[in-house]
Amino acid sequence: MYHPIRTAMALLAATCLGGAAFAQTAASSPSRAEVKAETRALEKAGKLAPAGPGGTQAERMAPPPKSTKTRAERKAETMAARQAGTLKPAGSGPTKAERMAAPPPKSTKTRAERKAETRQAMRDKQLTPAGEGPGAPKK
Repeated sequence: MYHPIRTAMALLAATCLGGAAFAQTAASSPSRAEVKAETRALEKAGKLAPAGPGGTQAERMAPPPKSTKTRAERKAETMAARQAGTLKPAGSGPTKAERMAAPPPKSTKTRAERKAETRQAMRDKQLTPAGEGPGAPKK
């Protein structure tokens, strides 16, 4: 909805504060021409950092290092690690050997005690609604 008084106040504020917000002194920052000249000089000297991932242009253009192992050797190592249980699963998580070494801790409460605590938390409105927990997708 159009409010002429609000519009007039906004224009007045922009007029009064606009000049102060964009004012700069010559000593505070270099001119556009100075920045462009400096950038050209750095580019010619080869000291300009490339856009994108880090590294120099020569490092990024170089072919990846060659493997010292054959495909059969890599497959054999992977199969041996799988059988030993030391193969890391995809993603971030413990290996099978690490999971088997430390079983999950046992609860010290009975089922009735846990149910009573849950009922009390429900009465006190301390439960997080379904779908709103820390792992829930953002809306």
